[in-house]
Amino acid sequence: MSSPVVLITGALTGIGRATAFAFARDGARVVIAGRREPEGKKLAKELGETGAEVEFVKSDVRHDEDVRALIDKTIARFGRLDIAVNNAGTEGLRGPVTEQTAESYAATFDTNVLGVLLSMKHELRVMLPQGSGSIVNISSTYGHVGAAGASVYVASKHAVEGLTKSAALEVAGTGVRVNVIAVGATDTGMLTRFTNTDENKAALVTTVPLKRLATPEEIAQVIAFVGSAKASYMTGSSIPVDGGKLAH
Repeated sequence: MSSPVVLITGALTGIGRATAFAFARDGARVVIAGRREPEGKKLAKELGETGAEVEFVKSDVRHDEDVRALIDKTIARFGRLDIAVNNAGTEGLRGPVTEQTAESYAATFDTNVLGVLLSMKHELRVMLPQGSGSIVNISSTYGHVGAAGASVYVASKHAVEGLTKSAALEVAGTGVRVNVIAVGATDTGMLTRFTNTDENKAALVTTVPLKRLATPEEIAQVIAFVGSAKASYMTGSSIPVDGGKLAH
């Protein structure tokens, strides 16, 4: 496919932004989605300067009607959807289990889990009739392990891993693939908020065998590969991009 149509949620910062540029530079037609309209329009302009066709859609993945409209607008603009990167996420409230509430749980799971579920639901609504498509969900190495003080975030990423594998099995043989990237420590605003202090961030780096943080661009290159036809025999896979962290 010479010019695939790629949708990226949570596209305005960090890994999502880097992924948008990776696909744009490869010649894809790109739909970027996020909740902040000024930032979205600014990013669309920057991506357009690479020569790519770009559409920004203001959307909140926590709301079914927003996600439905996002997919419908993608089809209205480009006529199809070939690759979807479900990247929207939040770190939630850090702290022990005893400090979590129904509200802190919902605030994390509504974005990280419900957002992925709704996104896949509507992406598959158009990919299945096409008989082709690739969905890449963004998880974390915390979707494979536990972490003290991050119980709700960790639980949400375990859920994304399970949703991905279940969806992949449901659509296996239809021409649609579903995979998940288990992202390790990456130098983003979310990581800065998650670690809270420079000391905590430095301590996190010491747990990574490569002894450094990933750049968003490094993660984006893996996402672009997994989403592309170059990975056509991969589905239901969880791919760690973590500097060796899960090799322990």
